[in-house]
Amino acid sequence: MNYQINASSVSNQDAEIHIKSSRIDFGTTPETADTLPNPAELFLGSFSACMLKNVERFSKMMNFSYTKATVHVQAARLEHPPRMENIHYDLKIYSTDEKLNVDLLKKNIEKHGTIYNTVKLSCAITGTIKTL
Repeated sequence: MNYQINASSVSNQDAEIHIKSSRIDFGTTPETADTLPNPAELFLGSFSACMLKNVERFSKMMNFSYTKATVHVQAARLEHPPRMENIHYDLKIYSTDEKLNVDLLKKNIEKHGTIYNTVKLSCAITGTIKTL
């Protein structure tokens, strides 16, 4: 599989990413630092999206049902050289299905997640999965 996106910015204004029929605004100026996502937050958003996509994918393969899933991701940014380190996630799956094997789901997400595995090559990832 191959992927492509387009992004653009205008001097002294913010920027946007174009993916298929979606447009995602992001901040590049100090004026929107508190209102628009920055590149580091978009990176963590991609990591989160990978996890949630795999919850959906594995719910079919592992034959369990859930009503929703949420993930909270935290990361530390180091300065020299600038990079992300120590990503931690808390994934919550709202399900009462006894067929949901949380340990196997975690193993599958960690083994088959494209973004997860890409990130794992450059920094430590820890996390938990809980059912509610």
